[in-house]
Amino acid sequence: MRKIKYKKGRKLQHITLEYTGSHKEQEAEMQLFVYDDADVIEYEKFTVLALNSCFDYSKNNWLNIHGLNDINLIKTIGAHFKLDDFLLADILNTTKRTKLEEQQNVLFFNIKSLLPSEYSDSISVEQISFILKYGILISFQEKRSDFFTHIRERLRTHAGIVRTKKVDYLLYLLLDAVMENFYITIEDEEEKIEELINLTKKGADPVILEKIENHRDNFNFLKRSIVPLRDSLYYLKTIKDDDENNGLIQKETFNFFIRLHQKSLELLEQIESDMSALESASNFYFSEQSRKMNEIMKTLTIISAIFIPLTFIVGVYGMNFENMPELKTENGYFVVMGIMFLLVLALIIYFKKRRWF
Repeated sequence: MRKIKYKKGRKLQHITLEYTGSHKEQEAEMQLFVYDDADVIEYEKFTVLALNSCFDYSKNNWLNIHGLNDINLIKTIGAHFKLDDFLLADILNTTKRTKLEEQQNVLFFNIKSLLPSEYSDSISVEQISFILKYGILISFQEKRSDFFTHIRERLRTHAGIVRTKKVDYLLYLLLDAVMENFYITIEDEEEKIEELINLTKKGADPVILEKIENHRDNFNFLKRSIVPLRDSLYYLKTIKDDDENNGLIQKETFNFFIRLHQKSLELLEQIESDMSALESASNFYFSEQSRKMNEIMKTLTIISAIFIPLTFIVGVYGMNFENMPELKTENGYFVVMGIMFLLVLALIIYFKKRRWF
């Protein structure tokens, strides 16, 4: 099983533009939504040639990019929107932690999207980055996925209030959709933990302990992913009343980001609770092992206690003295065997009354 951790990869310079993720075969695709309360225009197969013609800066523009392997495309996007190279480097470098960075007229946000792997106990990781400018939101995904399908439908059908709001509200919806994956992952882990707890009650198979440790690694990874997200959302929460706020996020939209911060706290609390359940399962496993070992030792001790007096009797009559009257007794063998049988029976009754077994 793959160990769950942030990929180390090669150490890159801050402005080195090189995609470090694992989806190198993903062909880059772009999709553009231009919308307002009255109308929405969708460009499904968007190309860099249309960058100057399709954007309408009097409306809201959402450019979504699938695939980060085309470095020239990323450079072209960066040059067109006047993005610093180190921001583009952070988008391409998937080993970076979740972060929020505020510049003049630009808000950069990246986040780890986590989902349970289909065929193993590991966690699938994808980095998603966002660039927020006035009237423009650009999202960068490593591969095509359906995280935002419901948001696209809301834009197309004018469901909810998304088309009446600015792109900062759209950023909130996209972040909320990614955070839902955390709930899915945690729920999947909780189901597997429940199965492990049931298995520990049935037996003490060493494989169970290995699975417990694997899931503990998963929860530690989830925690390491959510903590920087919590800190980034807290930063947004603190700049709500800041006079130097550049206005990329509307005052009324901050309340939605405060909800995301609250969600991150709830996720961390749930993870702590689940890790406690895992610790209980681990303790139960070792307790069950100790109990079984004690049962074995008790059984062996009782057997030894029964055979000690029998061994004494056999040892006495195994001595080679000539003057042992019982040796001349005609029924001596049967008498001694009867005494030994009664002695065993008496010891078993005694142990039973003392509830030693």
